[in-house]
Amino acid sequence: MKQLKALILAAATVIAAQAYAAADSQEDKIRERIKPVGEVCVGAECGGAVVAAAGPRSGEEVYGAACGACHTAGVLGAPKNGDTAAWEERLAKGIDQTWQNAINGINSMPPKGNCMNCSDDEILAAIKYMSGQE
Repeated sequence: MKQLKALILAAATVIAAQAYAAADSQEDKIRERIKPVGEVCVGAECGGAVVAAAGPRSGEEVYGAACGACHTAGVLGAPKNGDTAAWEERLAKGIDQTWQNAINGINSMPPKGNCMNCSDDEILAAIKYMSGQE
């Protein structure tokens, strides 16, 4: 009878220890899921702040970020990058007119090609890059 009590006590101890460990594990998982995503830095040096690149982007960078979506495949009649014949036709009116068309939008092209964070100079650089005028 003593052996049976000892066996039951040992089994109960093992089960209780496993239940306690499982509860701790669940609490840790919950803490991980609900922890804050970030911290607000107010009035102090924020060492991890990301600094944006200074200066205008190159024509190639603007093309890769915005213009390439249409000008790589010639979507809706857009002159393809490097297609000098198609670009000569547009540049016949002058680079300034082509630039204004790109800024204001023309035909299927929306203003600035939907690159609303592009400066006018970056748009000009992209035109020069795509037309081979760079």
